[in-house]
Amino acid sequence: MRAPTLSYHADRIQAAIESDGAAKSALVASWRRSATLHHLDPSERKPPHRLTDLELKHARQRIEPLICAAQDSLDRLYLAVGGVGCCVLLADREGVPVDRRGAAGDNKTFESWGLWTGNVWSEDVEGTNGIGTCLVEQRLLTIHADQHFFDRNTALSCTTAPIFDHEGNLAAALDVSSCRADLTEGFINLISMAVADAARRIEADNFRQAFSDARILLTPAQDKHAGGLLAVDRDDLVIGATRAARLSLGLTSEQLARPLPAGDLLGKVEISGELRDAERAVVQRALARANGNVAAAARLLGISRATLHRKLNRLEMSRAH
Repeated sequence: MRAPTLSYHADRIQAAIESDGAAKSALVASWRRSATLHHLDPSERKPPHRLTDLELKHARQRIEPLICAAQDSLDRLYLAVGGVGCCVLLADREGVPVDRRGAAGDNKTFESWGLWTGNVWSEDVEGTNGIGTCLVEQRLLTIHADQHFFDRNTALSCTTAPIFDHEGNLAAALDVSSCRADLTEGFINLISMAVADAARRIEADNFRQAFSDARILLTPAQDKHAGGLLAVDRDDLVIGATRAARLSLGLTSEQLARPLPAGDLLGKVEISGELRDAERAVVQRALARANGNVAAAARLLGISRATLHRKLNRLEMSRAH
């Protein structure tokens, strides 16, 4: 029998877990994981678990390239939300914030709530929360007020988006958190859009940084999947793809491990007019500078003559000589 001292919040969670709500609600499913899988008690009042300075240093080092790529986006996101009492957190895939933006006047409040670098916000430690649950479910979500598992976190509102690395693997989570009690649904929706946009910018900047010597192509959107980025070498072979590109083009890691001509891959879908026109213009300029000599134009483009011939065929362009 449960102890009679459980809070109303704990009673509500227990009742939801014992119902069939987990089959219908992602939130209740997270509550159930917190209670039954991780054996957490929603009424527990222990302070947040914090890494040592050395552990935090190692956590930062593990995703240092992504942290570097994220700096501009973190600054822009904070400029958008910092003035209304929110902080911005970049957490690693273990749920540990490794970078942060916040107003100096709010720091004491946020630190007391555990919204600070080095504190652990994984679901197995903090139960249902923005960062931890986002990392488990790998989707954009908001955990608002009493949707949190622990009673001590119910003053928070956290909107979090997953970040995938240059190989399409889950790498981090981007979070905007607030302790304000007057957040409206409309404003939470605006925060959600800003967080999602910033997360995609971080992914794109990290991808370009990882493939700094490659040509980057934008893939068209397919069905419910947004367009992504492909990294293409000088021989027009795909050497990298973002998670969005993998989903929209149906690419697997096994396929990307083999030489894969970009033209063959993009031929599976209708190439956008802008992409085709841009590529045609680049080839036309090279041919013009080479006075129509295909071999010389290929050298100007940094590709082989055979690759340029394939491009000319695909773009339905005539050859001079």
